[in-house]
Amino acid sequence: MTETWIILGATSSMARAFARAVARDCANVILAGRDAKDLDASAADCRLQGAPFSQAARFDARDANTFAPIIESATALEGMINVAVFVGSMPTQDQIDADPSLIAGTVTDNYAGPAAFLQMIAPHMEERGGGTVAGVGSVAGDRGRIGNYVYGSAKAGFHTYLSGLRNRLTRSGGHVVTVKPGFVDTAMTWGIEGMFLVATPDKIAADILKAVEKRKDVIYTPGFWRLIMGIIKAIPERLFKKLSV
Repeated sequence: MTETWIILGATSSMARAFARAVARDCANVILAGRDAKDLDASAADCRLQGAPFSQAARFDARDANTFAPIIESATALEGMINVAVFVGSMPTQDQIDADPSLIAGTVTDNYAGPAAFLQMIAPHMEERGGGTVAGVGSVAGDRGRIGNYVYGSAKAGFHTYLSGLRNRLTRSGGHVVTVKPGFVDTAMTWGIEGMFLVATPDKIAADILKAVEKRKDVIYTPGFWRLIMGIIKAIPERLFKKLSV
């Protein structure tokens, strides 16, 4: 039976690579985001890749009124409903320090908005007895760092939420995979100093699909970030607070 993937934040380069991949597997796709022109082009491309059904939909993490129409479109289709969450925003810590009002939007984009959407769709996934959530967090959520601790705290909250949702959906046959990418070549990271070991969106998409297939709980992508973050998390706080990492 054909599956449906709702892709939130579908205009990001990671999401676009993921959408093309699931379309080639003949999944239905609902591409949700704010840039209608971009989404329409991606929907047409997904149909060319093999998606039986491909639709653009408006999604804004800061506007809960955009959630229900997407869920209605997905539940009108047969088969399992899956959700891939690529939503996020990342003001620099300097920008947030200068304007603390940016914190609310950062938390909503990276955590509160996607979590609210997933809460709304979870009962439908349970009713159908399965489905997968692939939630894209960040290695930045593993430890608060001076350079991006507001963004990191939002991702940490999302990681914890996904852990709880995984516990819930497992009971009805569903699954949740928490994805923790390192540096990725996307518009959100262009121009940021100190970038290293930057991965391509296609690499991230391939790793997510592999994790979905194997029903992994948490992945770092590329995989070497698990070791890097293990070392960073192991540094004692009295030393870590003196470092500029």
